[in-house]
Amino acid sequence: MVVWLVVTIAVIAAIAVIARRRTSIRSTRDADPPAAVPEPVDAPIPLGPPRRAAIIVNPTKFDNVESVRETLTQVCQRSGWEEPLWLETSAEDPGTGQAEEAVREGVDLVCPLGGDGTVRAVAAALVDTTTPLGLLPGGTGNLLARNLDLPVDSLEEAMLIALNGQDRRIDVGTVNVTVPNETQTKPKDYIFLIVAGIGFDAEVMADAPEELKAQVGWAAYVVSGMKKLNGRRFGVDLRVDDGPVEHRRVRTLMVGNCGRLQGGVELLPDAELDDGLLDTVILAPQGVVGWAAVTARIVTKTRSGHKRVAHRQCRTIDLFLDSGQELQLDGDPIGPAHVLKFAVRPASLTVRVG
Repeated sequence: MVVWLVVTIAVIAAIAVIARRRTSIRSTRDADPPAAVPEPVDAPIPLGPPRRAAIIVNPTKFDNVESVRETLTQVCQRSGWEEPLWLETSAEDPGTGQAEEAVREGVDLVCPLGGDGTVRAVAAALVDTTTPLGLLPGGTGNLLARNLDLPVDSLEEAMLIALNGQDRRIDVGTVNVTVPNETQTKPKDYIFLIVAGIGFDAEVMADAPEELKAQVGWAAYVVSGMKKLNGRRFGVDLRVDDGPVEHRRVRTLMVGNCGRLQGGVELLPDAELDDGLLDTVILAPQGVVGWAAVTARIVTKTRSGHKRVAHRQCRTIDLFLDSGQELQLDGDPIGPAHVLKFAVRPASLTVRVG
């Protein structure tokens, strides 16, 4: 019965999202016929030399890459931009090298076209530069776009905003990672834009098959999560900013730059992309019943009063894990980690918004 309680919570959340989408579609159908959408030629055409965007695509996300390329090229040209520089990611380079090449080419805008992992890889090359990042939806979550209230259902609309929108500076999270049992290996630095997760959160990301994500989208994570609910907690010594070290036993710990997930769930209700702070949530449920209580507190945005849920805001947080635990960054599984040092780089990335 306990298992069914948690499954019911997951199913209700999924049904709510589906119902919201169907209601939106139905209301659109029942309304008066919409006015014809104006051609993007109405967008302001810049004076002076034509500008050029780079589009860095993860080809595994699309069945017909050439069709996508043709569509986005037409949007660029109708807006007075040159044909975009088209670069594809690979298993060896998920986007950082391509973004560096685009910057060397002198493009005016770099647009990752893939999942949040592609966005993170491309952004790594743009941090502390003046080249803006334009967000094009192509993944399961598109969480950075959602947190910036950008289109996630229309490539054309997203491309128009990327070409003609306003620039906004946002923070970037950083993490220095030491892998367990590799004391002679130099720790590695990463960035993240959305959220980093250790423990259960990362296990779910690592276990969700790409084939299932392609078929059912974010619901694949629900399937993966059901299998991981009874995992064991682990010990962690943590230090927030310059405070004292405290020891806790947790099931998952997430450090975020923004807090909105799929379905409008606010994992980190106080998180802002440009406040110069990181937001942390520590979850320590025991068993399936504990997860039901934790889930309820997240859905209702309750921040205090429960020993299994703790929220913190900070500029730095250091974690020393008793054992190696899985780490994910913006949905990408990174592998096991033992010592993690998180920090924030305020206003270090330019993003094109509406």
